[in-house]
Amino acid sequence: MFRLKTYQQNALDALEAFLSQARLSSVAEAFEISLRNQGKQPWPYRHYDFAEVPYVCLRLPTGGGKTVLGSHTVKVAARAYLEQDYPIVLWLVPTNTIQQQTLEALKTPGHPYRVELDRAFDQRVRVLDADEVTQIRPQDIGSQLIVVVTTLANLRVTNTGDRKIYAYHEDFEPHFSGIDPNTPNLERVVESDLQEQGLGPAQLGKIKYSFANLLALKRPLVIMDEAHNARTPLTFETLKRVHPACVVEFTATPDQSTTSASNVLFHVTAAELKAEEMIKLPIMLTEHKDWQEAVRDAVLTRTKLNTEAQKDPDYIRPIVLFQADKKNGEVPWERLRDFLINEQNIDEQKIAVVTGTQRELDGLNLLSPSCPIELIITVEALKEGWDCPFAYVFCSVRDIRSNKDAEQLLGRVLRMPFAKRRPVEALNRAYAHLASPGFAQVAKSLTDNLINMGFEAMEVPAHIRHGDADDLFSDQTPTHQPEPPLTLQLSTRPALDENELSLSDSMRLTETNEGFTLEVKGQVDEKLQSCISKSLKGKEKKETLELIEQHNARIEASKSPSEQGVPFAPLPQLCLQQQGELELLEPESFLFLNGDWSPLNFTIELPGFSLQENATTFEVDMEGKKVSYQVAEEKAVYNLNMVATDISEDDLARWLDRELRTHYLNQSVLHAFVVKTLSHLTQERGISLTALLRSKFLLVKAIRQRLAILQERASSQGFQQALFENTLPMKSCFDYSYEFFPGLYPARPPYYSGGYKFRKHYYPYIEDLKVDGEEFLCAQAIDANSQIKHWVRNLVDRQQASFRLPLSKGWFYPDFVVELNDGRTLVVEYKGAVYRSNDDSRVKNAVGLRWAESSQGKCLFLMAVETDDQGRNVYQQIDALISS
Repeated sequence: MFRLKTYQQNALDALEAFLSQARLSSVAEAFEISLRNQGKQPWPYRHYDFAEVPYVCLRLPTGGGKTVLGSHTVKVAARAYLEQDYPIVLWLVPTNTIQQQTLEALKTPGHPYRVELDRAFDQRVRVLDADEVTQIRPQDIGSQLIVVVTTLANLRVTNTGDRKIYAYHEDFEPHFSGIDPNTPNLERVVESDLQEQGLGPAQLGKIKYSFANLLALKRPLVIMDEAHNARTPLTFETLKRVHPACVVEFTATPDQSTTSASNVLFHVTAAELKAEEMIKLPIMLTEHKDWQEAVRDAVLTRTKLNTEAQKDPDYIRPIVLFQADKKNGEVPWERLRDFLINEQNIDEQKIAVVTGTQRELDGLNLLSPSCPIELIITVEALKEGWDCPFAYVFCSVRDIRSNKDAEQLLGRVLRMPFAKRRPVEALNRAYAHLASPGFAQVAKSLTDNLINMGFEAMEVPAHIRHGDADDLFSDQTPTHQPEPPLTLQLSTRPALDENELSLSDSMRLTETNEGFTLEVKGQVDEKLQSCISKSLKGKEKKETLELIEQHNARIEASKSPSEQGVPFAPLPQLCLQQQGELELLEPESFLFLNGDWSPLNFTIELPGFSLQENATTFEVDMEGKKVSYQVAEEKAVYNLNMVATDISEDDLARWLDRELRTHYLNQSVLHAFVVKTLSHLTQERGISLTALLRSKFLLVKAIRQRLAILQERASSQGFQQALFENTLPMKSCFDYSYEFFPGLYPARPPYYSGGYKFRKHYYPYIEDLKVDGEEFLCAQAIDANSQIKHWVRNLVDRQQASFRLPLSKGWFYPDFVVELNDGRTLVVEYKGAVYRSNDDSRVKNAVGLRWAESSQGKCLFLMAVETDDQGRNVYQQIDALISS
């Protein structure tokens, strides 16, 4: 069974929380709450004249699985916001190629995208392209999920008469039967329609029977793929015509302009994709003085990788993607192909050419062991959506500084085979060979391309390594080779002192026909940078300063212990001893310490849910938030996947039972709880079954919240017994250790960017450490202590890359994890004055101390405060604990 990656589930959880809140409050308020719940400083929500229609963006880098998230989004939106069993979905893609690929995937039984839709909508799924929409019958709507996949261009026009999607079609007439002729948001028949579509004069001014009008009438969920291409005024106007109920965008590079920026709700970094084994990183980058050398080494790299691949339990055949020049360039595809065959002795059966006229990959399954292809030559980008995780090596004979297609081709070599880290380290990296003599220049171009693919600028330096023939295939996690000298081509002589130049072994200035070449070894300090930039102007100055900045960033990244390959000592985790065996202690463990838990042990009530009805509307009160329904909407609201006209309380109970299923609760117990809750609502509180049916989606949320509260109470009882009453044997155990690995730090922006340079942070960048925050002072105190070897700013809720301790509800992620010079581990949680004595801090302190006390002296825990009861500052508190 296909399982979502953690970051994908987190993205869906954020979307569900936002949409659920948007049902109870304004969209802007829901957006702010969602960002705050993610620990982010909120930014303004932009409505773009869509009023209260949720319109948000999920940002994932290339290779993040945007389409599979789209298929899961349908259920999330249907339940959390649309409150429909079977909605209509308009799935918009940027090109015809991607449309066909998406259609094929969504229509194919067993494909992961289709499997999710079938599972979520009881196999009642219909996927159509724009040419098939006339097949939709009125009885289909509301009884099956309808997904229409089309290109945005199919809708995005100034004159709607130019597209079939807006055209009058008699097959749509039954959908408009009984519709009020004055219904707003629907396009009317105009004079041009009469002649073009053969309509009689009586139709003039009436509602047009078109698919676009059907969408506007039913208010679809809109899923927008590659949404950075869809932020123009015409696009917004196009979307308004179909009157969407909700719009969810997916893109690696959202619009961030002041006029049309996307409402980014959730952001995934490339480091998170690496942590989840979705992409190959780092990129081993090698520059070459000529194209022949680049091609030779690319072939050699593939040969060595192929040898390494024989050690992998899965079949992997590494592939090189070559980018040739255009027809009038120095190395067109014909010359490159001849060089491979005649100079490198490559069997021509192993080479495929993909250009505008050559389609040698068509019909081939590159993942098949019987496929001979090892080298692919292309000129421009491969067709959109092309995906082959066997592609490992990118080689361009062109200047990638002005090469927009290099970005797309580079993305092709980053996808990890089988989305699983390989046991052979060389197969976890990507490789690039570029025909350019200057490493700084090609590294800058590569950096720019990665940023355009959704990487964060501050994380890129840690993901680019200088390729070294002796290091490319080591069995260890790749470490930074010394940064090659920075070579700058300058039009004018820099303002450098002659004596300083003659005495320096780190700088060399050479006059050339074009100007001057300055070579600098090591970091470029502020003084030297000022001397270089003084004589430069305009574009040259900007580009030179960017080269220097990125050169320095790579050097700075290489200094961190993780990039040097220094290991971080493993940390024991809290375990529970039961029946003579140790088990890893998790939050759910406390729930079952006294056997299976049951919500039936608590009072049956639903205090946060109430209803008020009148002749035309009824109002649901959820935790003080009021949601109104029109009685006229009843038929659309409570379709329970049954044809029967009389829906009983048992039918509603079974539907609720399906929606509420969880592995934390016995199924028979859940069903009994649901039945008793419905009886309480109808018998004791006098709410009619019809009213409950109308509000079933809010009802299921209310019951789920009630179950969560009762579960927390039961878990809290077990937690109290285990932690404070000492009735259960808990201990820290290295059999279940956690370890920080080099290259595995999936931080999210904002990153620390202050002037203070931390010397001992294990990774090259730090997540969310504000210079004006108290935690910054704690980090400084840790970094300055001579007894500390290195430390990590611990990440919150990054399953593969976070140290955590269990609580009765969720996990405790301490702020800092420290390895001492003597091999012990120190964990520090910092609390400001406002929080130092509250219940949350008391519980976390107790868990941390229990973890440290049961570690046999190998671990320490400190709940640090600005000034403790003995008058000691943070540095003194840390030093005293280490020395005690």
